[in-house]
Amino acid sequence: MQIRDGYAADELAPGMSASFSKTITEADIILFSGISGDVNPACLDRDWAAETPFGGVVAHGMLSASLISATLANRLPGPGAIQLGQTLAFRAPVRPGDTVTATVTVKSVAAERRRVVLDTVCRVGGLTVIEGEATMLAPGRPAPAVPPSEMQSI
Repeated sequence: MQIRDGYAADELAPGMSASFSKTITEADIILFSGISGDVNPACLDRDWAAETPFGGVVAHGMLSASLISATLANRLPGPGAIQLGQTLAFRAPVRPGDTVTATVTVKSVAAERRRVVLDTVCRVGGLTVIEGEATMLAPGRPAPAVPPSEMQSI
């Protein structure tokens, strides 16, 4: 099935899927820490993190989970969709240099209410690092993506 960037509620069907991948860098971890205020030493202090069960620095779980949000917002359902809920189960750590692939798959659609439920998963290679479910309010019609250079101040 061909995936384009953005679907209206009545265009969605169970089984539709989309993915987004990103390699997590040390810079991403530092920037996420600054934006979120999460200064956990497991993510920022090599010496401290070396003494944890992870044996080294790991990325914030929500940094990896944000790739799910990016996939939902930009791919499926896509621009104009509003996230109503999300469950997350963190299964394994993500380390700097890991490439995380977020995949969302439509589980059910109530087109008349514009509600869509999607299974969500993040993987590093074949290892599931996060899994859960998202509930979205799909747009009534496809909305165009807005490039950051064209964003209007609110």
